[in-house]
Amino acid sequence: MAHYRVSESKREQFRRYLEKAGVLNSLTNVLVALYEESEKPNNALDFIKHHLGVGPEADDSESLRLELNSLQQKYDQLLEENKELRNRLLQYEPPQDVGTE
Repeated sequence: MAHYRVSESKREQFRRYLEKAGVLNSLTNVLVALYEESEKPNNALDFIKHHLGVGPEADDSESLRLELNSLQQKYDQLLEENKELRNRLLQYEPPQDVGTE
């Protein structure tokens, strides 16, 4: 009987921990949303992940990766253009020392 009480005490501590961390509330809200869906999704786990915000969707992740690559290329191109323009400017205007004026 003592084993039952120790186990129950650990369960109660764990339940309080989950409640304090907001896990129970979040899970309850997601499960209620799933229950209230008029058309149940084919994959309940995906529904739960989506509503809990677990990581970006695969399509979102891929599109963000492509956008990052595109922006990185544009950044590199603009850096190169900036360097080229500075060099051209130096041909026509000698560098000015800021402290000698």
